Amino acid sequence: MHARRLPLILPGALTAALAVFGCAAPPAPGTQTAEAADTFNDPLEDTNRSIFGFNQAVDKNVLVPAAEAYRTVVPGPMRQSLHDFLQNLNGPVIFANDILQGEGALAGQTLARLALNTTIGFGGVFDVAAKLGIPYHTNDFGITLATWGFQAGPYIIVPVLGPSNPRDIAGQVADGFADPADYFAGQHRVWAAVVGRMATSGIDQRSRNIETLAEIEKTALDYYATIRSLYRQRREAQIRHEQSNLPNPGFGGDGAEPTPAMQYTLPK
Repeated sequence: MHARRLPLILPGALTAALAVFGCAAPPAPGTQTAEAADTFNDPLEDTNRSIFGFNQAVDKNVLVPAAEAYRTVVPGPMRQSLHDFLQNLNGPVIFANDILQGEGALAGQTLARLALNTTIGFGGVFDVAAKLGIPYHTNDFGITLATWGFQAGPYIIVPVLGPSNPRDIAGQVADGFADPADYFAGQHRVWAAVVGRMATSGIDQRSRNIETLAEIEKTALDYYATIRSLYRQRREAQIRHEQSNLPNPGFGGDGAEPTPAMQYTLPK
Protein backbone atom coordinates (compact mmCIF):
# COMPACT_ATOMS: atom_id res chain seq x y z
CA MET A 1 0.00 0.00 0.00
CA HIS A 2 1.38 3.40 -0.95
CA ALA A 3 2.58 5.28 2.12
CA ARG A 4 0.67 8.46 1.18
CA ARG A 5 -2.63 6.61 1.62
CA LEU A 6 -1.89 5.51 5.17
CA PRO A 7 -3.20 8.71 6.89
CA LEU A 8 -6.55 8.15 5.17
CA ILE A 9 -6.80 4.61 6.53
CA LEU A 10 -5.80 5.47 10.12
CA PRO A 11 -9.03 7.20 11.24
CA GLY A 12 -11.17 4.32 10.01
CA ALA A 13 -8.93 1.72 11.61
CA LEU A 14 -8.98 3.50 14.95
CA THR A 15 -12.73 4.05 14.81
CA ALA A 16 -13.39 0.40 14.11
CA ALA A 17 -11.04 -0.75 16.86
CA LEU A 18 -12.43 1.64 19.45
CA ALA A 19 -15.99 0.65 18.58
CA VAL A 20 -15.19 -2.86 19.76
CA PHE A 21 -14.76 -1.84 23.37
CA GLY A 22 -16.66 1.43 23.66
CA CYS A 23 -15.65 4.57 25.48
CA ALA A 24 -16.96 4.21 29.02
CA ALA A 25 -14.52 5.55 31.58
CA PRO A 26 -12.52 2.98 33.55
CA PRO A 27 -12.17 3.07 37.34
CA ALA A 28 -9.81 5.72 38.65
CA PRO A 29 -6.23 4.46 39.04
CA GLY A 30 -5.71 2.54 42.24
CA THR A 31 -9.43 1.89 42.87
CA GLN A 32 -9.60 -1.68 41.57
CA THR A 33 -10.25 -4.24 44.28
CA ALA A 34 -8.38 -7.51 44.69
CA GLU A 35 -11.51 -9.33 43.57
CA ALA A 36 -11.64 -7.30 40.35
CA ALA A 37 -7.97 -8.03 39.74
CA ASP A 38 -8.56 -11.76 40.06
CA THR A 39 -11.50 -11.78 37.63
CA PHE A 40 -9.61 -10.42 34.65
CA ASN A 41 -11.68 -9.86 31.51
CA ASP A 42 -10.88 -12.97 29.47
CA PRO A 43 -14.04 -14.14 27.66
CA LEU A 44 -11.93 -15.68 24.88
CA GLU A 45 -9.86 -17.80 27.26
CA ASP A 46 -10.14 -21.07 25.33
CA THR A 47 -9.01 -19.44 22.09
CA ASN A 48 -6.39 -17.40 23.92
CA ARG A 49 -4.93 -20.52 25.53
CA SER A 50 -4.63 -22.18 22.12
CA ILE A 51 -2.81 -19.16 20.69
CA PHE A 52 -0.72 -18.96 23.87
CA GLY A 53 0.39 -22.56 23.31
CA PHE A 54 1.37 -21.70 19.73
CA ASN A 55 3.28 -18.64 20.97
CA GLN A 56 5.12 -20.76 23.51
CA ALA A 57 6.26 -23.11 20.76
CA VAL A 58 7.46 -20.15 18.67
CA ASP A 59 9.16 -18.65 21.72
CA LYS A 60 11.05 -21.84 22.64
CA ASN A 61 12.03 -22.77 19.08
CA VAL A 62 12.63 -19.37 17.50
CA LEU A 63 12.63 -16.35 19.81
CA VAL A 64 14.67 -17.67 22.73
CA PRO A 65 17.35 -19.22 20.48
CA ALA A 66 17.54 -15.94 18.55
CA ALA A 67 17.81 -13.95 21.79
CA GLU A 68 20.48 -16.31 23.15
CA ALA A 69 22.46 -16.07 19.90
CA TYR A 70 22.15 -12.29 20.09
CA ARG A 71 23.60 -12.30 23.59
CA THR A 72 26.40 -14.64 22.51
CA VAL A 73 27.42 -12.81 19.33
CA VAL A 74 26.91 -9.17 20.34
CA PRO A 75 29.07 -7.91 23.24
CA GLY A 76 27.29 -6.41 26.23
CA PRO A 77 28.29 -2.76 25.60
CA MET A 78 27.09 -3.00 21.99
CA ARG A 79 23.78 -4.52 23.12
CA GLN A 80 23.33 -1.64 25.57
CA SER A 81 24.10 0.92 22.87
CA LEU A 82 21.58 -0.69 20.52
CA HIS A 83 19.02 -0.73 23.33
CA ASP A 84 19.64 2.97 23.98
CA PHE A 85 19.39 3.74 20.27
CA LEU A 86 16.03 1.95 19.98
CA GLN A 87 14.74 3.84 23.02
CA ASN A 88 15.79 7.13 21.45
CA LEU A 89 13.94 6.23 18.24
CA ASN A 90 10.79 5.85 20.36
CA GLY A 91 11.26 9.35 21.79
CA PRO A 92 9.05 11.34 19.36
CA VAL A 93 6.08 9.00 19.89
CA ILE A 94 6.59 9.06 23.66
CA PHE A 95 6.77 12.87 23.59
CA ALA A 96 3.55 13.12 21.54
CA ASN A 97 1.70 10.88 24.00
CA ASP A 98 3.09 12.81 26.98
CA ILE A 99 1.55 15.95 25.44
CA LEU A 100 -1.76 14.26 24.58
CA GLN A 101 -2.06 13.13 28.20
CA GLY A 102 -1.25 16.57 29.59
CA GLU A 103 1.89 15.26 31.29
CA GLY A 104 4.00 18.40 31.05
CA ALA A 105 6.80 17.19 33.33
CA LEU A 106 7.14 13.90 31.46
CA ALA A 107 7.06 15.72 28.12
CA GLY A 108 9.88 17.97 29.32
CA GLN A 109 11.94 14.94 30.33
CA THR A 110 11.34 13.24 26.98
CA LEU A 111 12.26 16.37 25.03
CA ALA A 112 15.42 16.83 27.08
CA ARG A 113 16.36 13.18 26.55
CA LEU A 114 15.81 13.49 22.81
CA ALA A 115 17.91 16.64 22.58
CA LEU A 116 20.79 15.30 24.67
CA ASN A 117 20.91 11.74 23.36
CA THR A 118 20.44 12.66 19.71
CA THR A 119 23.29 15.20 19.84
CA ILE A 120 25.81 14.43 22.57
CA GLY A 121 24.76 10.78 22.58
CA PHE A 122 25.46 10.36 18.84
CA GLY A 123 21.92 9.64 17.74
CA GLY A 124 20.99 7.84 20.94
CA VAL A 125 23.80 5.29 20.91
CA PHE A 126 24.72 6.57 24.38
CA ASP A 127 22.14 7.42 27.04
CA VAL A 128 23.72 10.68 28.17
CA ALA A 129 20.44 11.90 29.65
CA ALA A 130 20.22 9.02 32.11
CA LYS A 131 23.74 9.79 33.34
CA LEU A 132 22.57 13.36 33.93
CA GLY A 133 19.61 12.16 36.00
CA ILE A 134 16.86 12.32 33.35
CA PRO A 135 15.25 8.86 33.41
CA TYR A 136 13.62 7.06 30.51
CA HIS A 137 9.91 6.34 30.66
CA THR A 138 7.70 4.50 28.20
CA ASN A 139 4.46 5.90 26.80
CA ASP A 140 2.15 5.01 23.94
CA PHE A 141 -1.26 5.75 22.48
CA GLY A 142 -2.83 2.80 24.30
CA ILE A 143 -1.95 4.60 27.55
CA THR A 144 -3.32 7.83 26.06
CA LEU A 145 -6.63 6.12 25.26
CA ALA A 146 -6.78 4.80 28.83
CA THR A 147 -6.14 8.32 30.13
CA TRP A 148 -8.97 9.61 27.96
CA GLY A 149 -11.37 7.07 29.48
CA PHE A 150 -11.47 4.25 26.93
CA GLN A 151 -11.86 0.79 28.41
CA ALA A 152 -9.33 -1.89 27.55
CA GLY A 153 -11.83 -4.45 26.26
CA PRO A 154 -11.27 -8.20 26.46
CA TYR A 155 -7.88 -9.76 27.00
CA ILE A 156 -6.43 -11.01 23.72
CA ILE A 157 -3.41 -13.16 22.91
CA VAL A 158 -2.01 -12.00 19.57
CA PRO A 159 -0.11 -14.64 17.57
CA VAL A 160 3.66 -14.25 18.17
CA LEU A 161 3.26 -10.78 19.74
CA GLY A 162 1.59 -12.00 22.93
CA PRO A 163 -0.82 -10.37 25.44
CA SER A 164 -2.88 -7.35 24.41
CA ASN A 165 -6.40 -5.93 24.24
CA PRO A 166 -8.40 -3.93 21.65
CA ARG A 167 -7.40 -0.60 23.18
CA ASP A 168 -3.70 -1.40 23.06
CA ILE A 169 -3.95 -2.83 19.54
CA ALA A 170 -5.58 0.43 18.38
CA GLY A 171 -2.83 2.32 20.19
CA GLN A 172 -0.10 0.32 18.46
CA VAL A 173 -1.66 1.05 15.07
CA ALA A 174 -1.78 4.78 15.83
CA ASP A 175 1.79 4.85 17.15
CA GLY A 176 3.00 3.00 14.08
CA PHE A 177 1.53 5.63 11.77
CA ALA A 178 2.77 8.50 13.95
CA ASP A 179 6.34 7.26 14.35
CA PRO A 180 8.64 9.55 12.32
CA ALA A 181 11.25 6.86 11.60
CA ASP A 182 8.62 4.38 10.37
CA TYR A 183 6.89 7.13 8.39
CA PHE A 184 10.15 8.11 6.70
CA ALA A 185 10.88 4.47 5.86
CA GLY A 186 7.35 4.06 4.52
CA GLN A 187 7.64 7.14 2.33
CA HIS A 188 10.71 5.59 0.72
CA ARG A 189 9.19 2.09 0.75
CA VAL A 190 12.01 0.74 2.89
CA TRP A 191 9.74 -1.71 4.68
CA ALA A 192 12.69 -3.90 5.65
CA ALA A 193 13.81 -1.12 7.99
CA VAL A 194 10.41 -1.10 9.75
CA VAL A 195 10.35 -4.89 10.11
CA GLY A 196 14.00 -4.99 11.12
CA ARG A 197 13.49 -2.39 13.82
CA MET A 198 10.52 -4.27 15.26
CA ALA A 199 12.35 -7.61 15.20
CA THR A 200 15.52 -6.15 16.72
CA SER A 201 13.53 -4.44 19.46
CA GLY A 202 11.71 -7.68 20.23
CA ILE A 203 14.88 -9.77 20.33
CA ASP A 204 16.60 -7.15 22.50
CA GLN A 205 13.71 -7.18 24.96
CA ARG A 206 13.43 -10.99 24.92
CA SER A 207 17.16 -11.30 25.61
CA ARG A 208 16.68 -9.19 28.73
CA ASN A 209 13.94 -11.45 30.05
CA ILE A 210 15.17 -14.98 29.27
CA GLU A 211 16.01 -16.06 32.83
CA THR A 212 13.20 -14.04 34.40
CA LEU A 213 10.38 -15.55 32.33
CA ALA A 214 11.95 -19.02 32.55
CA GLU A 215 11.89 -18.76 36.35
CA ILE A 216 8.28 -17.58 36.32
CA GLU A 217 7.27 -20.45 34.02
CA LYS A 218 9.09 -22.99 36.20
CA THR A 219 7.38 -21.89 39.42
CA ALA A 220 3.89 -21.09 38.06
CA LEU A 221 1.13 -23.66 38.43
CA ASP A 222 -0.72 -22.03 35.52
CA TYR A 223 1.73 -20.13 33.34
CA TYR A 224 -1.06 -18.73 31.14
CA ALA A 225 -2.86 -17.19 34.13
CA THR A 226 0.41 -15.88 35.54
CA ILE A 227 1.34 -14.14 32.28
CA ARG A 228 -2.18 -12.70 32.09
CA SER A 229 -1.80 -11.24 35.58
CA LEU A 230 1.72 -10.03 34.81
CA TYR A 231 0.51 -8.23 31.70
CA ARG A 232 -2.38 -6.59 33.58
CA GLN A 233 -0.24 -5.44 36.51
CA ARG A 234 2.49 -4.13 34.26
CA ARG A 235 0.07 -2.28 31.99
CA GLU A 236 -1.79 -0.67 34.90
CA ALA A 237 1.52 0.56 36.32
CA GLN A 238 2.40 2.08 32.95
CA ILE A 239 -0.98 3.82 32.73
CA ARG A 240 -0.34 5.35 36.17
CA HIS A 241 3.18 6.33 35.01
CA GLU A 242 4.69 4.30 37.81
CA GLN A 243 8.05 2.55 37.68
CA SER A 244 7.61 -1.23 37.51
CA ASN A 245 10.10 -4.06 37.84
CA LEU A 246 7.81 -6.41 35.91
CA PRO A 247 9.22 -7.91 32.69
CA ASN A 248 7.62 -7.58 29.27
CA PRO A 249 5.69 -10.84 28.65
CA GLY A 250 5.26 -10.12 24.93
CA PHE A 251 7.46 -9.95 21.85
CA GLY A 252 8.27 -6.27 21.70
CA GLY A 253 10.41 -3.77 23.52
CA ASP A 254 9.34 -0.70 25.44
CA GLY A 255 12.45 -0.04 27.42
CA ALA A 256 11.40 -1.63 30.72
CA GLU A 257 14.37 -3.06 32.55
CA PRO A 258 13.75 -6.48 34.12
CA THR A 259 14.93 -7.43 37.58
CA PRO A 260 15.18 -10.89 39.20
CA ALA A 261 11.96 -12.90 39.12
CA MET A 262 12.09 -13.45 42.86
CA GLN A 263 10.92 -9.86 43.38
CA TYR A 264 7.59 -10.32 41.60
CA THR A 265 4.30 -10.90 43.35
CA LEU A 266 2.28 -12.97 40.92
CA PRO A 267 -0.35 -15.70 41.29
CA LYS A 268 0.91 -19.26 40.91
